[in-house]
Amino acid sequence: MENKLSHLSWLEAESIHILREAVAEAERPVMLFSAGKDSTVLAHLALRAFYPGKPPFPLLHIDSTWEFRSLLEFRDAFARETGFSLIVHANEDGRAAGMNPFDYGDRYTMVMRTEPLKEALNGGGYDVIFGGARRDEEKSRAKERIVSVRTAGHVWDPRQQRPEFWRQYNLRLGKGQSARVFPLSNWTENDIWSYAFLHKISLAPLYFASPRPVVERNGAFIVVDDELKMRFRPGDKIETRTVRFRTLGCWPVTGAIESTATDIGAVLEETLAAKMSERQGRISDGEDGGSLEQKKREGYF
Repeated sequence: MENKLSHLSWLEAESIHILREAVAEAERPVMLFSAGKDSTVLAHLALRAFYPGKPPFPLLHIDSTWEFRSLLEFRDAFARETGFSLIVHANEDGRAAGMNPFDYGDRYTMVMRTEPLKEALNGGGYDVIFGGARRDEEKSRAKERIVSVRTAGHVWDPRQQRPEFWRQYNLRLGKGQSARVFPLSNWTENDIWSYAFLHKISLAPLYFASPRPVVERNGAFIVVDDELKMRFRPGDKIETRTVRFRTLGCWPVTGAIESTATDIGAVLEETLAAKMSERQGRISDGEDGGSLEQKKREGYF
């Protein structure tokens, strides 16, 4: 009698296959780690893929300096508890110059995320870079292959991608090239939450409902993570709301949603019933389809 894998088991097997195949071809692999739900699940898949040994690569976090404080705590605890080596890199010149998402918009993303990412990848000599992006998140990400080859300077050209037939992945790299590899490409938001629920994976507390100080901006709730750094507008009023996040980015430009879901099971129920994309929470960082594609062309995540 034929044994068929469940949907989640099939996705897990595919991701583990991608991780192992890419590592076999890599000279210096690294895994991008934001401490969000996708990168956390991806890191757990890496632990399963190389068990009982440790994954043969470090985690790399790009600190924009406007990260949620509890997310940084979760990041450090995760690395400590799992035994991953964690590399944290930031643009110290940009930090000293006061680059912030209030005043600089897309330039802030370039200076505090894209440029330090490329600097860290070049400094480490990494040729295969694992990321947790999923195709269902956003239309420019849906264009990208599982193995996405970048030219010198980490430039992505969506018109020059390699075909991927029958799950055969071409990781041959020329001089100056690197590969972004996305083992979660075929997963959905529901799959991530279902897998975390099934395997009892701990995720960042910001994904779960809790009373938090917020101000309302354009119909979204911005959690005031640091009142001293918050740029208040006339008429802003801090109020306490029970909210959680579906997606996480820099705290001044990431909207929370009102929710009563305090555990993974309740979040999964809400996610299954949701009619809006999780990226609706990115309210002011310019990550609509067109500008996000342009950022990816320039070397963004």
